[in-house]
Amino acid sequence: MALIVQKYGGSSVSDAEGIKRVAKRIVETKKAGNDVVVVVSAMGDTTDELVDLAHEISPAPSGRELDMLLTAGERISMSLVAMAIIQLGQKARSFTGSQAGLVTDAIHGNANIVDVTPTRVFAALEDGAVAIVAGFQGFNRKTGDITTLGRGGSDTTAVALAAAMNADVCEIYTDVDGVFTADPRIVPSAHKLDFVTAEEMLELASAGAKVLYIRAVEFARRHGVKLHVRSSFSSKIGTIVADHKEGDNVEAPIITGVATDKDEAKITVVGVPDKIGRAAELFGIVAGEGTSIDMIVQNISAAATGRTDISFTLPIGDGPRVVAALNRHREDLEFDSVVYDDQIAKLAIVGAGMRTHPGVSARFFGALADAGINIEMISTSDIRISVVTRLDSLAEAVQAVHTAFGLDASGEAVVYGGTGR
Repeated sequence: MALIVQKYGGSSVSDAEGIKRVAKRIVETKKAGNDVVVVVSAMGDTTDELVDLAHEISPAPSGRELDMLLTAGERISMSLVAMAIIQLGQKARSFTGSQAGLVTDAIHGNANIVDVTPTRVFAALEDGAVAIVAGFQGFNRKTGDITTLGRGGSDTTAVALAAAMNADVCEIYTDVDGVFTADPRIVPSAHKLDFVTAEEMLELASAGAKVLYIRAVEFARRHGVKLHVRSSFSSKIGTIVADHKEGDNVEAPIITGVATDKDEAKITVVGVPDKIGRAAELFGIVAGEGTSIDMIVQNISAAATGRTDISFTLPIGDGPRVVAALNRHREDLEFDSVVYDDQIAKLAIVGAGMRTHPGVSARFFGALADAGINIEMISTSDIRISVVTRLDSLAEAVQAVHTAFGLDASGEAVVYGGTGR
């Protein structure tokens, strides 16, 4: 008997028919002789709708109360999925994040999991029931408050439970058949990958691949959780994400995939005095806004003025807040101005084979040049090259790169639900 953790995204449980379909798959897994723990997201666009409603009531809603509101979406899903399973003749029990033992820090809206004590989940399994857990949420022991985990919170919940319960596999169900060489909504010729290393998946997720969120991949890699990304709309085998592919000594492909991210913005701080510690002060202000920075480029200081420009990218939702914070400290930092640009996009190629194959950068930049794509920023790791380009040229850029590295498939990828979650 195996212990399987399954996670279903919002597009998989978006309506009654979707919930019934998911329940049937869960029951089939249970009847095959497995113990099953299920993590669910809110139905469809429920979370976005609740956020919009909250901002109609208050332009700056309380973090505590917003978390209380948003967790309602997953509680609706968990109870309906449990009802559907019971209707099919199987035992099922639903649990909120706190009931399932997901303990977090006290940060509302983007809490981190600090402990998992799934006592009641284990008890449900011992009683022969399927355990249904609301994703995206936990609680803080000190305050007793409900918290939410931020982007990808349900993925993170599923991986955390799989790690704590020593599950055999954590299945992440979405509306595509697995991890593809590119977003099939942008590149229809993308093909599904049977296996991706955890290291490569971490780079793909950090570069914008939405099929798995970076926090969940980090957690899985740290705790050795085997992931299986697959579609809830078909029975096809998906993509395995693990440290090593069992029994395979084939050399890694040069490029595993191409990732894109349209949710970033660029800030350029113009005319920063080239003084020791000034960059530290500037990024200290950015960090104080709770913002994660991706790429950073600093120009060479102009000899005549002793000043330089510093550009960096960040999540687009944080952009206006960071610009305001920097402008409040303009006199202290002595810079000239701040330029904000939200019409950019990030494109990255990822592959473990880049370590041993020369010429990857030349082919990458050559493909972009041939397509007439201008590059504004560049960042690299040993298995990734990322660039920033204009938002309106992203689709053309990713198709050109995908073709240049021989990743195109003969047919078109299938997207069942349309959202990727």
